[in-house]
Amino acid sequence: QVQLVESGGGLVQPGGSLRLSCAASGSIVSINYMGWYRQNPGNQRELVAVITSGGSTNYVDSVKGRFTISRDNAENTVYLQMNSLKPEDTAVYYCNAQVTYYSTSYYSAGFWGQGTQVTVSS
Repeated sequence: QVQLVESGGGLVQPGGSLRLSCAASGSIVSINYMGWYRQNPGNQRELVAVITSGGSTNYVDSVKGRFTISRDNAENTVYLQMNSLKPEDTAVYYCNAQVTYYSTSYYSAGFWGQGTQVTVSS
């Protein structure tokens, strides 16, 4: 079907930057939107940013002006550039994509990556 593989997480000091990447592969026909979510233990998964195939973006208020989502449609890859990171940005970040794929017929479904840990700490 479809696989999403994330990379780029890690440990960074407050005020630092990280860039997350998520590459989708498989029998992909098209990808409608791609987004990044984050989650801490005991909390619900939170939408951080989303981008449509046409390039329209939306962000949660807490990251506006600091995070930038972008995508490479030819490579089925979405990025999240995170600047001016704060300790409260610490979480596991998950990639999500709404995909039309082919498997004996055409299907549309949402897929998740495995998650990548981002820790902001001095």
